[in-house]
Amino acid sequence: MSQPIPNATFRDGARARAPVHKRASTAVPERGRMKRYSAFAIAREALRDHTGWGRAWGNPEPRRRYDAIIVGAGGHGLATAYYLGRNHGIRNVAILEKGWLGGGNTGRNTTIIRSNYLQDPSAAIYEKARSLYETLSQELNYNIMYSPRGVMMLAQTEHEVRGYRRTAQANALQGVDTEFIGPERVKALCPIIRLEGPRYPVLGALWQPRAGTARHDAVAWGYARACSEMGMHVIQKCEVTGIRREGGASPAWTRPAGRSTATSSASWWRATPGGWPRWRASACRSRAWRCRRW
Repeated sequence: MSQPIPNATFRDGARARAPVHKRASTAVPERGRMKRYSAFAIAREALRDHTGWGRAWGNPEPRRRYDAIIVGAGGHGLATAYYLGRNHGIRNVAILEKGWLGGGNTGRNTTIIRSNYLQDPSAAIYEKARSLYETLSQELNYNIMYSPRGVMMLAQTEHEVRGYRRTAQANALQGVDTEFIGPERVKALCPIIRLEGPRYPVLGALWQPRAGTARHDAVAWGYARACSEMGMHVIQKCEVTGIRREGGASPAWTRPAGRSTATSSASWWRATPGGWPRWRASACRSRAWRCRRW
């Protein structure tokens, strides 16, 4: 079933009604019209003082109903929405973000993309994720600044040497391209390094050639643009203040002070650090919005 949305109350006091679909289950979201990025587009816009660029993603009014609602528009939430649309055809989706895109943990992490983990389950999912990054800029038509320059994890104690050798052997069994290298190879790959170290010497390193870095807030922006192009609604400054269950299995948002509520039914997805929805529920009875329009 689809999710009714109450009238949104914005920071400036205005109220807006989303369009009403007569049959929400068959309503097809409108597709955004995003300008495709390319060298030709850059050259064309340069000739007209860059006046033709549109929004990178939409700034929509909420609909009254959605087939799925995702709380959190970080990397996990937006990726969940994107693959729901691309792989499963579920495009009547709202992604709610209390702040702005790329302003949470997505914009604060280390930017490293690697898959040289010890345990089989984690190595498998991270290797799949690492491989997706290699073509993600082309798939999203958005430069996520992915650079597969390789990653070295330095070993400066005998304990770290044993641990990294064990990981390299486990990765070999998992089919992950990783190796343990000695100090000479470390110096060859990174000539400016001091092997004697300012405190501890470099005894070796766990080296993954296909690992690299990416700008993770750009990953969120690219996913947001692709979701918007599929007709999904990425709604910023719209905080979910709580989840309430009614009748044993029905999730509902708690009502912020001074905000309206409405009856509803929906499919809910909660993006988690593991990268997949932690729970999904239906038959939601009531929930509230706190939206502020930029």
